[in-house]
Amino acid sequence: MKRIFTLALLLAVVAGGWAQKTDTTMSTVYDFSLTSKQGQEVSLAQYKGKVLLIVNTATGCGFTPQYEDLEAMYHRLRDKGLEILDVPCNQFGHQAPGTDEEIKEFCQMKFGADFPQFKKSDVNGAHALPLYTWLKSQKPCLGGYDAKLAAVMERLYNEANPEPRKKDDIQWNFTKFLIGRDGQVIARFEPTVDMKEVEKQVAAAL
Repeated sequence: MKRIFTLALLLAVVAGGWAQKTDTTMSTVYDFSLTSKQGQEVSLAQYKGKVLLIVNTATGCGFTPQYEDLEAMYHRLRDKGLEILDVPCNQFGHQAPGTDEEIKEFCQMKFGADFPQFKKSDVNGAHALPLYTWLKSQKPCLGGYDAKLAAVMERLYNEANPEPRKKDDIQWNFTKFLIGRDGQVIARFEPTVDMKEVEKQVAAAL
């Protein structure tokens, strides 16, 4: 009887500890990490006190020219505390097919992009980055796509991914999440949102 009680107590402590961890961690962006192109884990805690704009990108997308706007914004605002974190993703129409090195070279040569760029990763589905699972839980998708564009996006997404997209999943390349200096998500911008509006809200967060 004593052994049963001890085991039950141990399980309760373990379960309680797990529940506490779930409740108290993963509550800000700083509890997550990304993988560098060299395969090293990069804790986002190193960006504490910064305003972050986290973007899933692609090199062959109709929205790819937004790299130019992002780079210009970065140069205007980085001295005030902005960091842009670039996460290439190939889930949307296979529009980021290159290697990590090829993607980096393209972005630097074509747009002069020099903000941090990380390893190509999934942002939806079973292999989605934990960071993106959290981001999506904080800010739902607000839509904003016309019916014709939405239908094309859905078809291309389904062709590239075996899992159906969930309601608040990332819809396409160049979705952006704005993170305040406290590590909390302020806003989510679909790729169709005008970059001037994005920069206006980024500047307000600074």
